[in-house]
Amino acid sequence: MEDIGFEVTEERKKFLIGKIAQKVIDYRLAPVAIIFLESSKPISFLGNQFLIFMQPFYRALFSYREYEEIAAMLEDRNNIEALICEIERLEEEKDERKRTEKNSRH
Repeated sequence: MEDIGFEVTEERKKFLIGKIAQKVIDYRLAPVAIIFLESSKPISFLGNQFLIFMQPFYRALFSYREYEEIAAMLEDRNNIEALICEIERLEEEKDERKRTEKNSRH
């Protein structure tokens, strides 16, 4: 992958992690994504290479700049862990809303 030529700020990382996590939740892929991300942490560089291979799919979901930023971010295991935590948090919020709705109907 060519150097993207800019640093992804902490604020931007949080935004992108939130966006990715929300898409994972929207597509109901939380368990699969968490397993994939957990298993890719030890080989995060290879995970980044996999992202490059999957460019056509990801480019349908993210702008070119976002895709490049995400690919760069996911080389760092700390960002992978942050993404996993955000997916888990959003999934828990979704489950809590469902429980609340179910209980309010009874």
